[in-house]
Amino acid sequence: MLAWSIDIARASGCFDKILVSTDDAEIAAVAREWGAEVPFLRDAELADDMTPTVPVIGHATARARDLGWDPHWVCCIYPCAPFIQAADLRAALQLLQSGQRNYVYPVVEYAHPVQRAMRRAQDGAMSFVQPDAELARTQDLEPLYHDAGQFYFGRAAAWLAQMKMHSTGHGLKLPAWRVVDIDTADDWKRAELLFPVLQASA
Repeated sequence: MLAWSIDIARASGCFDKILVSTDDAEIAAVAREWGAEVPFLRDAELADDMTPTVPVIGHATARARDLGWDPHWVCCIYPCAPFIQAADLRAALQLLQSGQRNYVYPVVEYAHPVQRAMRRAQDGAMSFVQPDAELARTQDLEPLYHDAGQFYFGRAAAWLAQMKMHSTGHGLKLPAWRVVDIDTADDWKRAELLFPVLQASA
């Protein structure tokens, strides 16, 4: 999966440098094998499961500057994004360069209106989170979106200043059929089923 993200980054033509941030020597070796640079290992305090993305990329951006690089645009690509496309990276960079937003990242519409979300009690009883939406037609409800979990293209200054990605960013809308954010075993299975189909139609 890491190799896939490195290959897509290279294919996009957007980057002068492809850097992998990790604290793991084995991951660093794989990254180098596939052509990425790992000029430093990530600090331990930025390497646990609860660490947010912005401090990690801010740290990498600062270290890159220490190395004499001078990035103006910095993109965080997640390694668990098997459906990321080079064209989306190019579109995001173009949007970032032409606008005033600090970040651009892909978003996807919820498959079902979240206004009609329900809670399920232990006994199976159902109740609406927004009771006033119970009788609303789904087509009349405002479309809402969530982060596609693939990448975040941002201004280096925004990463360094620890600006929030989502609320200061621009959403690049993707079709739902090519978005799988792998967090669970179910996500992995869905990605395994979809991947060969999408590759065959590319």
